[in-house]
Amino acid sequence: MAEIVRLENLKKHFPGVRALDGVSMSVRAGEVHALIGENGAGKSTLVKLLTGVHTPDGGRILVDGSPVELKSPQDAHALGITAIHQEASVFPNLSVTENIFMGHLDSSGYGLLDWKTMRRRTEKLLGRFGVALSPDARVKDLSIAQRQQIEIVKALSLNARVIIMDEPTSTLSLREIRQLYDLVRRLKAEGTAIVFISHKFDEIFEITDVYTVLRDGKFAGSGAVKDATGETLVRMMAGSSVGGLFPDRTPNPGEVALQVEKISLAGAFEDVSFGVRRGEIVGFFGLIGSGRSEVMQSIFGVRTPDTGRVRINGEDLRLGSPRDAMNRGLVYVPEDRQLQGIILDMKIYENVTLPFLKRVTKLGFTRRRKEYEITEVFAKRLSLRASSYAQAVESLSGGNQQKVVLSKWLATDPSVLILDEPTRGIDVGTKAAVHQFIGELADRGFAIIVVSSELHEVIGMSDRVLVMREGRVAGEFRGTETSSDAVLSTAIGAASEHANAEVHDVV
Repeated sequence: MAEIVRLENLKKHFPGVRALDGVSMSVRAGEVHALIGENGAGKSTLVKLLTGVHTPDGGRILVDGSPVELKSPQDAHALGITAIHQEASVFPNLSVTENIFMGHLDSSGYGLLDWKTMRRRTEKLLGRFGVALSPDARVKDLSIAQRQQIEIVKALSLNARVIIMDEPTSTLSLREIRQLYDLVRRLKAEGTAIVFISHKFDEIFEITDVYTVLRDGKFAGSGAVKDATGETLVRMMAGSSVGGLFPDRTPNPGEVALQVEKISLAGAFEDVSFGVRRGEIVGFFGLIGSGRSEVMQSIFGVRTPDTGRVRINGEDLRLGSPRDAMNRGLVYVPEDRQLQGIILDMKIYENVTLPFLKRVTKLGFTRRRKEYEITEVFAKRLSLRASSYAQAVESLSGGNQQKVVLSKWLATDPSVLILDEPTRGIDVGTKAAVHQFIGELADRGFAIIVVSSELHEVIGMSDRVLVMREGRVAGEFRGTETSSDAVLSTAIGAASEHANAEVHDVV
């Protein structure tokens, strides 16, 4: 396969940080190249160099064998290099056609925009790659997966030869992930090179051909995916074996801390009951749309259920009141950390102390030293990487942003934690650290709910797994009885001996 891009000994320094230090890799036509590394390993910096956002301090980039200078994203686009980021950068109020041709609109010979030609070209591109969308559809009415497809088609309208996909499956359902895989395979068959950034080993082994691993800004290894194992990749990423991804613990549940009784919310979920004991981790699994996150939001008070009751330590919780939930020791770490969990342009210590400002305020002024002291306790526990606690959260990696969210809620001294997708978008080393910390909290008597779309995480972390389907609890599995086939069969409603697993309303 012909080499399109070669990176030779790339270096990039920022104040106080050596982001890349002598990284080399090749990107070939018709090949899916996995770019792997922990948060802070240098992946984002490499992508920014390759797309012209930053320029290297050393080394060189070659396209078709010739050295090039990429001083802007426009330079990269002109050479057929484009990136599709984790957060889709589309215009919701515009049509599919308008989004695809934004920035390179066709015009007629009279200076007018040639919408007829652009619509026809859009229709042809969509059909060529099996994307079932109307050129006239408004993007605001489309799913996340469909918006992602638009970005891919836009890249193709720019004659992209190299497409970089950054965590493309992080917010997709199982069906949507399969559709993305099909699209990647079509691109590969047409000779497009794909750089695929992911923390999920299962998809790396399914969809990619070769890999490059970065560690601490340096090249750590590369090779054919078919010749690699998960242990091999982990060792390259971490410098040594991370050990068990999940903590080895012996559950010792105490009294019931959280009891949910027959709560319902029209259009979202119905008749949901369960309990969580102190020292217990209860996992929730279900496909997107099963109602799992809506149930958690209703328990915490972000939504108000139509019927039912929630009790903390035997006392009724006021439904629809996050403040009452927090005062009773219940906290909720949301799925979308950037939208619901943190304020990106605020400093780390400001985010951590935000839920309890009264504790760090005197005579109307916040006490900076007190904020720093509280932040430091939890930052050290979670190994938060930052140049300073005064660093803006938006400048942190995804894994470190998640650690800020966890620090913020743990600092409120809760007794019941709801963790919705606690490791989404973070690397395997950080995942192991977060899992270990969750296990330690359970061993200290916290009652914990873990909601995850990653089946192995739910099974590996949980003492019990509750499976939701179509707004109802469809089954419960305990400890060593839990198998991935059984849980998935229950989640999708497949005919199997496990599909009607027993459901326990009270622990």
